[in-house]
Amino acid sequence: TERLESEDLTRLLNHYLTEMSEIALAHGATIDKYVGDAMVIFFGDPDTLGVKEDALACVSMAIEMRQRMQALERVWMEAGLEKPLKCRMGINTGICTVGNFGSEDRMDYTIIGGGVNLAARLEKACPPSEILITYETYSHVKDRISCQLEGQIRAKGFHEPVSTYRVLDFHESLEEDRRPIRASSEHMRLEVEIEQMNEKERKEAARTLRETAAHLDNTKPEDPSPE
Repeated sequence: TERLESEDLTRLLNHYLTEMSEIALAHGATIDKYVGDAMVIFFGDPDTLGVKEDALACVSMAIEMRQRMQALERVWMEAGLEKPLKCRMGINTGICTVGNFGSEDRMDYTIIGGGVNLAARLEKACPPSEILITYETYSHVKDRISCQLEGQIRAKGFHEPVSTYRVLDFHESLEEDRRPIRASSEHMRLEVEIEQMNEKERKEAARTLRETAAHLDNTKPEDPSPE
């Protein structure tokens, strides 16, 4: 932004914020505020679909925003922007306080609390063009969205390290060999998060699956008990 004239910067930011706001509203978000080139967005108030669906809507929104930013980068570069602009997002799920806060003369409908602060810390720790989420959010979206464990961060104001996950994409949008493997029946439950594994874990999983398959092939089903 240091290389842009004030009028060009204003047009670019307004374009960016308009595009991102439209996506946010389409997913049912509440736009809290704009802070420079940043946005504070939340789900669950005044309307909610439930914690799980709200979390899924939020991460789905973030994925669409990232995709839209990639298209905008090309448009801006073609228009003469020397370096591409990148966005980064931090998402957390938790209990927060929402309401009208301010003075007698001016009130703002906003969200406050430790959960909000943690999302802000994640955004600061997030690499450009990435989306970082906490385990609390990951636990609600993992059935639909593939994520990769990024490890723990030390967030200012929080005593314990925070586990973070990098959002990849919807399962169906990933190449087949990167999708999670899940299967279940009355006596079986299989869940393999390929993108979460390191090389050692993948080898161990492959060995376990081979041994299990061999054991099943060599095990004869019991004869039904006579009535």
